[in-house]
Amino acid sequence: MSPPARTAKKPRKPSGDVRLRDPGALRALAHPARLLAVDELYQGLERTASELAEAADLTASAMSYHLRALERWGIVERAEAREDGRERPWRASGKSLSWDSDMSVAAAAAQDVIAGGYLEQLRDQFRRWSMVEPKESETWRQVAGLGRSFLWLTADEAKAFSDELSATVRKYLADRDAENHPPDTRRLLYVMAFVPEASEPKPGR
Repeated sequence: MSPPARTAKKPRKPSGDVRLRDPGALRALAHPARLLAVDELYQGLERTASELAEAADLTASAMSYHLRALERWGIVERAEAREDGRERPWRASGKSLSWDSDMSVAAAAAQDVIAGGYLEQLRDQFRRWSMVEPKESETWRQVAGLGRSFLWLTADEAKAFSDELSATVRKYLADRDAENHPPDTRRLLYVMAFVPEASEPKPGR
């Protein structure tokens, strides 16, 4: 009797939120090439160092160095080898990435680099969108945009507001990524920021 045929092992799909709390992790993320790699991998894609290097206009060895730095902080990880076995790709360690910041000068500087990179990306996306917007449907034109508001909230209200928005985002992140999504979908850049206004120091303190 022949042994049963072995079924191919399905690759593990990353899940959950990778939350960075160590200031060193935030500093490790604060580099344009690393932010590019994270953006690519956290879409559910697997990419080799060579593929990411081409997108970042770097050498493969330089990108490998950046990826290993991200790996040390649990931001990315090695994926299963491809069939050709020549180079193991990298993947995200989770479904989404977020971080907490401490009060150190180094962490503040790292956060400034990260925020600057994301804002530049947002500006580039709006530039590209403006070139095609007149040809888009009314629905897509209504969806696209940039909003800004000031909210007066207590700490508990701000926490509840943040949790509600995060839950809505997770709803649409749950089973969709760059390789798995309905045919009529398209990728949208979503940027969320909550910045409490800095309190003025009280006299005598």
